[in-house]
Amino acid sequence: MKLERRVEEGVGSRLPKSPTGIRGLDEITQGGLPAGRSTLVCGNAGCGKTLLSMEFLVHGAREYSEPGVFLGFEETVEDLAANVASLGFDLKGLMAEGKLVVDHVYIERSEIEETGAYDLEGLFVRLGHAIDTIGARRVVLDTLEALFSGLPNPHILRAELRRLFRWLKQRGVTAVITGESGASTLTRYGIEEYVSDCVIVLDHRVAEQVSTRRLHVMKYRGSLHGTNEYPFMIDEHGIVVLPVTSLGLEHEGLEERIPTGVSQLDAMLGGEGYYRGSSVLVSGTAGTGKTSIAAHFADATCRRGERCLYFLFEESSSQFLRNMRSIGLDLKPWSGQGLLRFYAARPTLYGLEGHLATALKEINAFDPSVVIVDPISAFQGSGRPTEVKAMLIRLVDYLKSRGITMLLTNLTSAATAIEHTEVEISSLIDTWLLLREIELSGERNRGLYVIKSRGTAHSNQIREFLLTDNGVQLVEAYVGLEGVLTGSARLAQEAREQAQVLELEQELERSQASLERKRRSLESQLETLRSELAANEAESERLLRQREERHERLAGYRSAMERSRRVDHDVDEETR
Repeated sequence: MKLERRVEEGVGSRLPKSPTGIRGLDEITQGGLPAGRSTLVCGNAGCGKTLLSMEFLVHGAREYSEPGVFLGFEETVEDLAANVASLGFDLKGLMAEGKLVVDHVYIERSEIEETGAYDLEGLFVRLGHAIDTIGARRVVLDTLEALFSGLPNPHILRAELRRLFRWLKQRGVTAVITGESGASTLTRYGIEEYVSDCVIVLDHRVAEQVSTRRLHVMKYRGSLHGTNEYPFMIDEHGIVVLPVTSLGLEHEGLEERIPTGVSQLDAMLGGEGYYRGSSVLVSGTAGTGKTSIAAHFADATCRRGERCLYFLFEESSSQFLRNMRSIGLDLKPWSGQGLLRFYAARPTLYGLEGHLATALKEINAFDPSVVIVDPISAFQGSGRPTEVKAMLIRLVDYLKSRGITMLLTNLTSAATAIEHTEVEISSLIDTWLLLREIELSGERNRGLYVIKSRGTAHSNQIREFLLTDNGVQLVEAYVGLEGVLTGSARLAQEAREQAQVLELEQELERSQASLERKRRSLESQLETLRSELAANEAESERLLRQREERHERLAGYRSAMERSRRVDHDVDEETR
């Protein structure tokens, strides 16, 4: 649907087109081949010319209600039917339904004697009858050189070729003519490419023992089209063209976060993990634990009930499962439940386009939420760095367009900078984790840090990376005056620090005990002083009571004396 909208809105939609139904080719040509015109498909032997033209007819008959005629000059009808049956094409069934006519013209130059003028009237009659019989809208002539084999007069040949192309255009059919490559021209006779409205060149090459196929739209009159050279492959479903520049940057940036499977790593990434639909790269030298990080992510994905597709290019799935059990990860149950699927193959099994097409096919069939590729560095021997990067760009863009989270592992050579990938895809990555070796005190330990994580507040510290019986654990590396310490050096430093803490605690206990003794002594002295004070206060009160009692007795004595004096005075008065 997106393709149809782009074609309707684009400049190329002004020219009527017939979709081929071939994955990728319609995208490159912005809708298909020019309708009612002729297209030349040329290339060397074994590049897929006949298959492309046959797919064009079969898809037209089955999916676009456009019957077709296939006129072959090399293979018989039985041979063609048998050859394409493995791709799921039932030629005899389509012929029985009146959707397809397949005819073979037998030409043996040794049995032909040339007399009179050479023309193609007999071919026009035969082809015209086939077109009229089923109302064909598509025509394939395969291959044209056989029709003119042994013809000595090049002027007559060129004239008849022009007449053939004009005749096909007048009939209003969309024609595909296949041709063999010439020594210095696209085709053997070097004229078909000039009279054709569209020219597609196929190439089958072998470089460093790796076979690859390429497709190039040499020209397309009246329409915009992809001008690059595009890899393609032939699988059990036919031709798959892999356009390098077909995907744009229109994917949505999702807000959801998903855990990494390692709680300490989640904490380093802001406490929530990766963004869903993002691309993650885990790189490092051999033995640093890249696959272990990937396995934890796969396990976390399956625990959420989501699907994970794991591509292995260095070990079998059985070996991978065994190795992960050594760190406490048993992933086999997830595989049994259909949540985890493995695809294991050597990088040399296919060329780059073959691996990409296979990956896309597996992704479409399994529909995962997470895809893991372990490692991408295995593709370095399958092509040039630019080709590997182009393949990974297409894979990353495709997965982002579908909201699938992707984790890639990459083996970094010890001879190169650790913050570097040979395939140069670091700019495509949203989150980059780097695992490195730390050599100290005669030991090799592991460390992990986050180089970047777009849109995420992440830690800038190094964590020591441990592989334990309970999986991956990240611990804080000791950072002090002596630098970053890991392994036994960190343990020794921690022991020294604990001894210092213990010594301080003991000194503190001694100081507290001394203070307690002084406090008790002071309290004892205070108690003695309080007792003396209490005794003094009691003595003072006693003296005060004695003084008061004395005052009272003296007062009594005075009163008595006064009374005594009054009595004596009164007696004296009476006596007188």
